[in-house]
Amino acid sequence: MQASEVPRAVAAAMSIASSLGLTADDAMVLHDSNKLTLRLLPCDVLARVAPVADQVARFEVELAQRLAESGCPVAALDPRVEPRVHERDGFVVTLWTYYEPVPSREVSPADYAHALELLHAGMRKLDVPTPHFTDRVEQAQQLVANHDRTPALADVDRELLGDTLGSLRRVIGERGGAEQLLHGEPHPGNVLTTGNGLLFVDLETCCRGPVEFDLAHAPEEVSEHYPGVDQDVLRECWLLVLAMITTWRWDRGDQFPNGRRLGTEWLGRIRAAVDRNGLE
Repeated sequence: MQASEVPRAVAAAMSIASSLGLTADDAMVLHDSNKLTLRLLPCDVLARVAPVADQVARFEVELAQRLAESGCPVAALDPRVEPRVHERDGFVVTLWTYYEPVPSREVSPADYAHALELLHAGMRKLDVPTPHFTDRVEQAQQLVANHDRTPALADVDRELLGDTLGSLRRVIGERGGAEQLLHGEPHPGNVLTTGNGLLFVDLETCCRGPVEFDLAHAPEEVSEHYPGVDQDVLRECWLLVLAMITTWRWDRGDQFPNGRRLGTEWLGRIRAAVDRNGLE
C-alpha cells in the first residue's frame, strides 16, 4: 500500500472495530503489500485493509467461511462480529482471528504437505466460480507486454518472460490433467504456524488448476510428501510460477521489499532453466 495511504487505512480499521464494540486503541502493522495487515489492540483482532478498487474481500470472506465449516486448515474470521466486509473512507476492511505465532518452531515439509492436502480435499467439495490459473498467467503476459508498466525491463528479458509464460501456459493447459479449486499462492508467507497447527491465509488468489500449480509455490521438499504428484507438470509449474512472480517484480508499482533485486536474480534462474531444458 502507498505510504501516504497507510495512516488513513489504519484509522479506517480502528474506527470500524470500535464501531463494532471492539476496543482498538492501537494498531501494529504486521504486513504491508497490496493490502495492509494490522493487529488491533487491546481487542486482539487481525484486520486486513485494502483500497476499495483493488480487492476481492467479499469472495475471500465467503470462501473462508465455507472452508472453515468443512474443517479445512484456514484462518477464521473473528467470531465476535458479523462475518462481512466493512467499507470506510475508500477502504474495505475484514476482521479475522489473530493467532499468536508459535515461536521457534520449524515447519516440516511433511506437515506442510499434509495441511495442503487437507485444504485441497476440502476445496474439491466446493463449487464456486473462480478464475482459471491460465487467467492469472495471462495477466502476467499482459504486464510483460506493457512497456509503460514495466519500463525498466530490458527487451531481452521481456522476450524471455513472454516466451516462458506463453509456452508453459500452453503446455500445461494441453496436458488435460485433473484440475480443482486451488489456494493459488500457498507459499510460506501465507501459512501461519499456530497452536492449532498450520493454517492458510490470503484466499483471494484462489483459482482452478492442477494441484502442482499450488505445490510450485511451496518449498521444494513439500512435494516429496504430497501423494500423486506428476513430476513433469510440477517442473513446468515451478518455472511458470517463477516467471509470474518475476514479472510482478518489474511492475513499476510493485511494493515488494527488495523486489527489483529479486526480479533480477529470478531472471537469471529462469534463463538457466531454459538454457538447460529448453521450452517446448
